[in-house]
Amino acid sequence: MGKLIMVTGGARSGKSCFAEETVKKFGEDVVYIATSIPFDDEMRHRIQKHREQRPEYWETVEAYKDLDKVLDGKLEGKSAVMLDCITIMVTNIMFEKCTDWDSIKADEINSLEGQVRNEVDKLIGAAGTASIPFIVVTNEIGMGIVPEYASARAFRDIAGRMNQVLAKAADEVYFCVSGIPMKIK
Repeated sequence: MGKLIMVTGGARSGKSCFAEETVKKFGEDVVYIATSIPFDDEMRHRIQKHREQRPEYWETVEAYKDLDKVLDGKLEGKSAVMLDCITIMVTNIMFEKCTDWDSIKADEINSLEGQVRNEVDKLIGAAGTASIPFIVVTNEIGMGIVPEYASARAFRDIAGRMNQVLAKAADEVYFCVSGIPMKIK
């Protein structure tokens, strides 16, 4: 049975680099799940930098939902799965499902969170049935001030709760600060 490893930290904390080094310890046949959507030049540049820092021979899957189906049949002979990152996955789902953040109601946010939770649960389920380790990267958020905008507050709340769900399910959790990983679970 595989295990679930969660790597969290703030922006530019070294979490992706640590996760990549961790996944390499399991072997070379890695499935890399990239959750980003190249919607502007800045995001295209970020995606390109991530591509350049990981080995070309890793199998890259670009997806942010239905990961149980996306991974079906892709894990045979693989050594590990790495997903980068959960918070981008949450953002993509949020903005796919809602376009009017100025007038969104609490019950709509709750429904949206339920949809995100469903995707996270499917990911945890896929990790739980796999015979290889899953390493998931996520941003630690909410350590600053309360965001001004409704969309940012909803994101902080939903992503923070999904991080809690993942951390509870994870076998190991690492928190990265200034390039230094600390095992917290």
